[in-house]
Amino acid sequence: MAKKGSADTGTAVEATTESAVTHHEVSPGTAVVTSDRVENPGFPPHRARVTELDPKKEASAQRRVVYWFLASMVGTIIAITAYIVMPFDYEGDPGSVRWSTLLVGFGLALALLGIGFGAVHWAKSLMDGHDLVEQRHSTRGSEETRAKAVEIMRQGNEESGFSRRKVIRNTLIGALALWPLGGVVMFRDLAGRTDPVSLLKQTLWDEGVLLTRDPDGAPIRASDVTIGSVFHVIPDGLYDTHHPLEEKAKAVVLLMRLRPEELQVSEGREDWNYDGIVAYSKICTHVGCPVALYEQHTHHLLCPCHQSQFDITREAAVIFGPAKRPLPQLPITVNSEGYLVARSDFTEPVGPSFWERSL
Repeated sequence: MAKKGSADTGTAVEATTESAVTHHEVSPGTAVVTSDRVENPGFPPHRARVTELDPKKEASAQRRVVYWFLASMVGTIIAITAYIVMPFDYEGDPGSVRWSTLLVGFGLALALLGIGFGAVHWAKSLMDGHDLVEQRHSTRGSEETRAKAVEIMRQGNEESGFSRRKVIRNTLIGALALWPLGGVVMFRDLAGRTDPVSLLKQTLWDEGVLLTRDPDGAPIRASDVTIGSVFHVIPDGLYDTHHPLEEKAKAVVLLMRLRPEELQVSEGREDWNYDGIVAYSKICTHVGCPVALYEQHTHHLLCPCHQSQFDITREAAVIFGPAKRPLPQLPITVNSEGYLVARSDFTEPVGPSFWERSL
């Protein structure tokens, strides 16, 4: 029995040792993790389009592309014709503005959409539609690179059929050549029919013209303007003029009151303010935005468009931003009834500078 127990004990010890050895050899740290990466399936087989299988379908698709490019050319002609033949007549026929704008917009839209739809239909139905992968390569100007660029251009020409499909190519060139003409013709509206210098040289302000509130046109007494206040001002009779908006764009001013001792008045401008009340053009000298933000404590005017700042205590001098000139000052005084009136028109150009003007 003893021997048998000894044998059993030895067998158990041997089995335990063998198990430990086996456990040591199959460590979790040496386990192999399988990859879950998806194998590249490649491109699906090419499915031929009807235009590739049937020459009649190809010819039909080519005609549709040509029609779109021709429609673009017609749209450009419509826009130019409508712009020239149907000029605006604000007084005699206000409806002419609506019809002219409608036809010009329709023509330009047709011109642009015709090119876009024609190009898309060309690519979808006639150009080579096989899938490809373009490997990245060096873009250095070596001979190999230049040869590769030529090969790409040649391949693109073959796949698109740009050289072979002469009707499509020629109508596309015609549409692209005509389309910008609509915008070029309309550049005429960027300038007035008369000299812009003379138009902007004078405003409605003149000696004795009342300063009135914008927009109700109520005259302003000097006693109404308190220290720190600001008024948006237009000349009296503005809305009785032929083109009130155009005149307002030149004549609108800001009226403020400071303590007289805070003003730094240059020689010749001693009587341009009245008891600390000053008036300056509201039109920024940078690009003509309305300068409408007044900081009461600093006495600075801020243009919200491009952040130009003007110091009212120093005759609207530029202290920050892209503006190059101070705001023009309107000389003012009071009449016998105590209302604020202009002494004269502005003595310098109002608004932004441009090449025809000296300032």
